[in-house]
Amino acid sequence: MKTKERVMDQEYVIKASNINKKFKNFTLDVPEFKLPKGFATALIGENGAGKTTLLNILTGIRLDYSGSINYFGKYDEKQLDKTPDVKEKIGYTGTDNYYLPNWTVGQIDEISSIIFKNYDSKKFHDRCKELAIFGPNAFDKNKKVSALSDGTKTKLMLAGVLARETDLLIMDEPASPLDPLMRDKLCELIQEYLNSGEGKSVFFSTHNISDMEGVTDYAIIMEQGKIVEQGFVEDLKEKYIVVKGEKDDVEKVKPILYTISVSNYGFEGICLAENLDKLAGMDIVTETPSLFKISVAVMKKNSLIQ
Repeated sequence: MKTKERVMDQEYVIKASNINKKFKNFTLDVPEFKLPKGFATALIGENGAGKTTLLNILTGIRLDYSGSINYFGKYDEKQLDKTPDVKEKIGYTGTDNYYLPNWTVGQIDEISSIIFKNYDSKKFHDRCKELAIFGPNAFDKNKKVSALSDGTKTKLMLAGVLARETDLLIMDEPASPLDPLMRDKLCELIQEYLNSGEGKSVFFSTHNISDMEGVTDYAIIMEQGKIVEQGFVEDLKEKYIVVKGEKDDVEKVKPILYTISVSNYGFEGICLAENLDKLAGMDIVTETPSLFKISVAVMKKNSLIQ
């Protein structure tokens, strides 16, 4: 995880305003969205929070929305499809339907070479080997996407996108189908990508940040179609604090804490650091929260599920 430079004029690779998309029983409503340049940003939220809808809008997959988007400080949403330079700069991995089931690995290689001028076939082959897509076997150009497991499909998408020269990597739930070892490898690949050139940026969605916390610089938390919290991880860890105390004080602290768990030994919860003075006089212990704990607390506070 990078250390945030405290600068007044932070650059952004994507800036959007008044993004709105209405469904029958759900509305995505994002008045302002900013993706900081040069960092790994996590979009965190439970299933159904609107993460994929937002990503699909930002990547041009979904066009039926209102609002405006600016890419790299020079392109708007209308230029995303019309200006090849924009798409050349952005790498994207989506769901397992990203590649058609009947495509072979060889066809993916050929199609990518045609679509993207900055695609490197040798890099694709090397990444496939590095990610053990074919196990101990050699590169198999005849292997069909439909014959791959969900985790291997994700690895194949990563191999494809990392074979290109891009400035922004966007990934929708990349860790979900991966085993623990591959999740660790994913974090390694993200860090490697960020370090491969000045200003490289990564944006990924997740409903469980625990495995990706070590590589996350900036966090955006969504709930019910809205962004309910965001900031550099180091700032969020100063804004919120873990509080532990005696069981006798549970009722007193409940109105102050975002979340609380109670055992025979006492309670534990999270509150805003600025509210710590409201717990004065109680026998408490405090500690710095993990991003996972902050995310759960913020989501729970804004969720319909209590």
